[in-house]
Amino acid sequence: MKKMTFTFLFASLAMISVYGQTGTKLEVGMKAPEWTFPDADKKEFTMNSWPGKVLQINYVDPDESDMNDPFNDAIDKAADVDKIINKDFFKGFGIVDTKSTWKPNGLIRMIAGKKAKKYDTTILFDYDGKLLKEWGLPKDSYSVVIVDKNRVVRALYTGKIPETENEKIIQLIIELTKE
Repeated sequence: MKKMTFTFLFASLAMISVYGQTGTKLEVGMKAPEWTFPDADKKEFTMNSWPGKVLQINYVDPDESDMNDPFNDAIDKAADVDKIINKDFFKGFGIVDTKSTWKPNGLIRMIAGKKAKKYDTTILFDYDGKLLKEWGLPKDSYSVVIVDKNRVVRALYTGKIPETENEKIIQLIIELTKE
């Protein structure tokens, strides 16, 4: 009996330490907790900076910044070339997890500036790894979160998005922009 009690107590403490450090793990169907981050000019943004828009939030470790370029190229093409994603109701942007890298912030801002120009978008900076903890996102990775106009998570991808998923995500974005 003592052995079972000790095992249960140990497992409970382990669960508390894992979940206590990360906050709420973001999941599809839940409302995404709000945040505030600056861009390179120190202008602060929140999700409400783009009211009424479906958001594609790319949360990126700078060491993995090119991981989902094929996915972002497909989204960019769908919005700017094919015009099947209505940009009046959609905004894709990046948040850089600067805490997860050895790279200095000046270099990170330079790399981010090139991405912002390439995709004609906004890049924000999470200097303390806030979303990593609060949303329970994986470290040293690239996460893509799609939230609807009410900020409910509709899709969540971590790591490299297979090119076979691109069309599915584009269709989801199109549907969400019409709601």
